[in-house]
Amino acid sequence: MAKKKTIRTIPQERTPVQEQDPAERARNFEEVSLGYRLEEALVEADRCLQCADEPCVRGCPVGIDIPGFIQKIAEKHYHGAYDIITDTNLLPSICGRVCPQENQCEGVCTVGDTLEPVAIGRLERFVGDMAIKEGWANIPYIEPNGYRVGIVGAGPAGMACAADMAKAGCEVVVYEAFHQPGGVLKYGIPDFRLPNDVIDAEIEKLRRLGIRFECNTLVGRLFTIEQMVTEMGFHAVFIGTGAGYPSFMGIPGESLNGVLSANELLTRCNLMRARDFPNFDTPLQPGKRVTVIGAGNTAMDAMRVSLRLGAEKVYCVYRRTKAEAPARVEEVHHAEQEGIDFHWLTSPIELLGDSANAVRAMRCIRMELGEPDDSGRRRPVPVPGSEFEIETDMVVFAIGTNANPILGQTAKLKLNKRGYIETDETLATSIAGVYAGGDIVTGAATVIQAMGAGRTAARGMKAYLGLRDTDSVYTPDSDDPAGRRFGIPVEEHNFARVRLR
Repeated sequence: MAKKKTIRTIPQERTPVQEQDPAERARNFEEVSLGYRLEEALVEADRCLQCADEPCVRGCPVGIDIPGFIQKIAEKHYHGAYDIITDTNLLPSICGRVCPQENQCEGVCTVGDTLEPVAIGRLERFVGDMAIKEGWANIPYIEPNGYRVGIVGAGPAGMACAADMAKAGCEVVVYEAFHQPGGVLKYGIPDFRLPNDVIDAEIEKLRRLGIRFECNTLVGRLFTIEQMVTEMGFHAVFIGTGAGYPSFMGIPGESLNGVLSANELLTRCNLMRARDFPNFDTPLQPGKRVTVIGAGNTAMDAMRVSLRLGAEKVYCVYRRTKAEAPARVEEVHHAEQEGIDFHWLTSPIELLGDSANAVRAMRCIRMELGEPDDSGRRRPVPVPGSEFEIETDMVVFAIGTNANPILGQTAKLKLNKRGYIETDETLATSIAGVYAGGDIVTGAATVIQAMGAGRTAARGMKAYLGLRDTDSVYTPDSDDPAGRRFGIPVEEHNFARVRLR
């Protein structure tokens, strides 16, 4: 019997991960973090205490059996680790890279009470990347049930819902407005954080489940949600369009040339491949002195993309302190390493233009923290007489997004005052058989939270269709898919005839 591990007996230091040198990576789009090698993953897996109360599982929005998959890594049973992860999350290589683990699973890790927490995200990525390299896929035998399900939006919420409905035996069609599936994963996150080939490999698993993707299809213009239910033969519909409508501040000068949203910058660079112009047809005139407003992950991406597009100087302007920046700590650290100039406690008040109507400078004012606001954070207030200017030829707004109004204008959906879709606890909308989840319901959130919403909606849809909500069953001692049975709750195991592949 293995000796029980304690905080004193595990490796005390969190296993570092190799990264590109900051000076080199600031001018290329190759992935910054190189991921764990086998020996590094084994050392880090040994740091998990295998807690009985599993706080990390409760901290995961989709409830991955984190101690279970880490134990499989420690046992060198990597395929078993992959099966455990993909029982609840089909996109481990993606989530391992972009999820804010420090605020979720790692944030409640017991080891983190005394030492640095176990690097759960890095271990999840290690398993996901090995699965891609080895060609593994957790694909059960699926008995068609005759139901058709339509998914609007091929982002994280839509893909998670599609996967669960396909596993339940439904014919699933996903409609995507852009020319490639992936949603914010494709248009919003640069290759140096999430390589395109990783996204494509994860999406291919969904195709192997029988899911069909129809791209270049803008629901709300080509056809409506109501038509999907009443005319197109869908028995249920899920809306996971995200919230990609950019926000601006309403300050003077926002209409000047050289002012754009982070969404536009990142979409042009990532999805439309403007960084490879003229090999690709989308132009993008990069600035030499770029100023990004905001300090979330999107702002960090916009700043670091601007560097790689050739900017000589990139500034970040944020009205609060570094400690209150909503971006992941790792992303802020990487941006600092690459030379981003941060102006904390600073707010823009006006954009100034030249004779050609192009932005030339930003007028700012210093801020200080006052009394707490509704979010519990101290409200920033202007410091009188502290105005100053930043010379800049490109200004990028990265201060959040809103719901796209197209669906709300064309469907009889009940919306809240901010334009997001209202749902009940099952994520059912005001239209029978139509469900919604992710950013279009909650506002901007994380990839894994959107996936969790997609799975919640799938449970509601299965109940609406009268389908049994079954969990897949994992037999830990078998690497062969034939040695596992999916979709049958443990209490219903019996000697009935089964179909063999």
